Amino acid sequence: MTPKLNRAALIAARSRIFDGARWDDYQPRADDIVIATYPKCGTTWTQRIVSMLVAGSAAPAPIVSPWYDFRLMPPGVAHGMAEALTTRRILKSHLSFDALPVYAGVKFIHVARDGRDAALSMHNHMIGFRPEPLARLKEISRADPKFGDDFPPTPEDLAVYFRDWLDDDGGARGDPACSYFHVETSYWAARREADMLLVHFSDLKADLDAEMRRIADYLGISVDADEWPRIVEAAGFETMRAQGDEILPHMQMTWDEGARRFLHKGSNEQWRDVVSDADLKAYAAAVRERLTPGLARWLEGGRRATGDPALLED
Repeated sequence: MTPKLNRAALIAARSRIFDGARWDDYQPRADDIVIATYPKCGTTWTQRIVSMLVAGSAAPAPIVSPWYDFRLMPPGVAHGMAEALTTRRILKSHLSFDALPVYAGVKFIHVARDGRDAALSMHNHMIGFRPEPLARLKEISRADPKFGDDFPPTPEDLAVYFRDWLDDDGGARGDPACSYFHVETSYWAARREADMLLVHFSDLKADLDAEMRRIADYLGISVDADEWPRIVEAAGFETMRAQGDEILPHMQMTWDEGARRFLHKGSNEQWRDVVSDADLKAYAAAVRERLTPGLARWLEGGRRATGDPALLED
């Protein structure tokens, strides 16, 4: 039986990279899991964690998470992938919560990260694109009447990239609904909903075991006690990077170093050494203007610094 639609998408979102209209193809199942984040906030990390929890195994296996909103993928491909899956499905999105349909029983996991860290991680992501996907991004941007021009080039200099990211409303890529500030605000507003779990990149780094147990409890998944330590170890950054070609086998087609580019460092606070004081002050001003104090504190410090998001006031 198709789950009840609790609400349709409240807004339309279409950037140069993401398109919310692609979710019109989505045929929900009651036990679906949607991992929804702003880019470079721990999406793939969480996909690997949830994939192992669902499988009950730490064995290296390709991460399969149909990604409806990704414009580099031809229309209909994600839908076909999702319909072909026979196990519990793990879907991926980089859209805000208000740009997605919400169905009864479908679980959302939102993973967040300090915007400064997300921006600098995205720089490595963008400069590593192979010529073919870059050409496709340009083609998509030129063909879309909303834009009609080339996809903007990525500056080599990290500090310049961060300034451009900030000037672009936090990496909106042509649609304010896709900006860091809007995406985070939308999930924060839904933090108390029964089918929403907020996870923070810093908390995963600080105590991976505890955060994975929190995710497993939320999803109603029990894992064999003997297998649990192996799953936690397999979710560590170094293990994921070592197994990159097995868990992310298609990355060679998109990035110059394949999975090693995609799983770059997994670290925080690179911005302290490269971003100017003026740009850091500009970021702080944007945070004050665009985010509530409670959300701003949680994005900077995570749950271990501020407490459970569902219990926090703005």
